[in-house]
Parts: sequence; C-alpha cells; structure tokens
Amino acid sequence: MTNRVRTAGRALLLVVAVLSMELAVTGAASADPTSSSWAKLRMCESSGRYSINTGNGYYGAYQFDLPTWRSVGGQGRPDQANPREQDYRALYLYRMRGWQPWECGGMLGLSNDRDARSKRVPSYDESAYMGGGGLPAPPAPKPRPTPPAPPAPPGAMPDWPGLVYAYGDCAPALRTFQLRMNAYGYGFQGTGCYYDKTRTAVLDLQRANGINDSGRLGPKTWTAAWQGKAPR
Repeated sequence: MTNRVRTAGRALLLVVAVLSMELAVTGAASADPTSSSWAKLRMCESSGRYSINTGNGYYGAYQFDLPTWRSVGGQGRPDQANPREQDYRALYLYRMRGWQPWECGGMLGLSNDRDARSKRVPSYDESAYMGGGGLPAPPAPKPRPTPPAPPAPPGAMPDWPGLVYAYGDCAPALRTFQLRMNAYGYGFQGTGCYYDKTRTAVLDLQRANGINDSGRLGPKTWTAAWQGKAPR
C-alpha cells in the first residue's frame, strides 16, 4: 500500500470519527422534527407553558391527556413533570403515532418524517434539542385586559387566530368569539378573557356540533360558532 493510499484512508477514518462524535454530542436524530416545529406546536397547544393545567383533562406544554401520557411511560401528571421529561414523552409519542395525536399538528401543516410511527423508543439525549432542556417551566402570564376589537360583520366568519385558547387566556380573538356567542343569547360583555362563562359557551357549542368536549377553543369550535349548529 502506498503512502498516499494510507494517508487517504486515515483521513477518511478521521472524518467518520468526527461525525460520530458530533452525533453523540447533539443526540438528535436527523429524521426527527426540527426544534422550531416543536416550538410552534407548543405555542399552539399551550402558549408554550409547561406547567399549564386548565382543568379540562389536558396538561402541560404538549397538552397530554393522562391515558396518552401513560401510554408512553409518563408518571404522575404531565404539567407536574419538568420540561425535559415532557419533551422526551412528546418525542416518544411522535415516534409511536406521528403528529396525529395533536390537533395543532394538522392545523400547522406539520408533516411526518421517516421517524414518525417508527416505534423506535428515543433516549433523553435525542429529545434534548426540542426546547425545554430541563429548564424550569416559565410562569404562566397573568391575564391582562385587552383592547376592544370590532365584532365581525353579521354572518362573516373571521380568520382562525392560529392559537388554541383555554381557561385563563386573554386575547382579542376571545372577545370576537364572545360577541359572536351573544347571537345565541349568552350575554357576554366582551372582556376577551376565558373564564367560567366562556367555558360554558365553548362546551355547549362543542356538544351541539359533535366536537370533542375538551373545553378548549380550537379551530373546529371556532368554525362551529359561525357555521355550525346553534347550542341548546
């Protein structure tokens, strides 16, 4: 073997070794969704709040229900787990079922990749890139009064605002929804904050239209307020 061949062989082995070390450090599988995709999902599902518990049976940044959380090995309640644990269980679920368990996955147009439904159990190192990283959960923002927003013209449905709202949230879009529900006799003042009266209206609308009565104001419930059956 010539010196040139030996040198080329050593260089190739060095490149392979470096790449292997980089993969070991990063831990993230190239097939898994990007960290920005996970960030968009968390923002849509929970406004990025790992500690959220609105009392609707869905918990934490990824809005797990308890049966789904336990199906991927979660213990206790998701919102009481640290961000690193929630990230790991979300990646675990993605590898079992793809984006299917998350309503926001379809709404955001997130596409499955080759690791979706691969049934390959991840490691904690592989989920470390997702965003929580074991850091303390950010405190939930305090509800703030929102500026008035004009109601939609009669019969015209405004664009879906792109977030799933839950108990305690405040937003101009919630005021728009409340004013729309006044057409069904709810008598909202249009505060734009989601509390007991708004939850009652959301649940009534979901039950009247065959929507899962989660109490969360998602795209199906938003559409039903303008185009669905009137609540009883």
